[in-house]
Amino acid sequence: MDSPFVVRTLVVEDNSFWQEMIVRKLQEQPNLRVIAVVADGLEAVHNAEELQPDLVLLDIGLPRLNGIDVAKRLRKVAPAAKILFVSGDSCSDIIREALRIGALGYVHKPNVGSELLPAIQAVLAEMLSSSTLAAN
Repeated sequence: MDSPFVVRTLVVEDNSFWQEMIVRKLQEQPNLRVIAVVADGLEAVHNAEELQPDLVLLDIGLPRLNGIDVAKRLRKVAPAAKILFVSGDSCSDIIREALRIGALGYVHKPNVGSELLPAIQAVLAEMLSSSTLAAN
């Protein structure tokens, strides 16, 4: 990624294996900074409200509040945050719902190694495009 800005990223994942895998992938890009890693939905909402991340990588199956409901709440507490789902759930209805509520992408966990960074690049392109439009 050739982006000149730092993307403050909140990782929301309850499984320690996937937390480590996602964080490791993010560390491959110098402009992606992990500002917090949380393991449940309510904690995600509270952290997003407090930290105002640029990007939220969000699982669907979370304790206390599922990822879809987290995303809906994030729209209110951190409206500028871009959401990218990273989930093991491959149900097309859930993927459609995730995109319908405003997520900019959906990466199936088995494909994290090859698809996470390109998906983030697409989200960054959207962020740059919308900030360029807002500046004009």
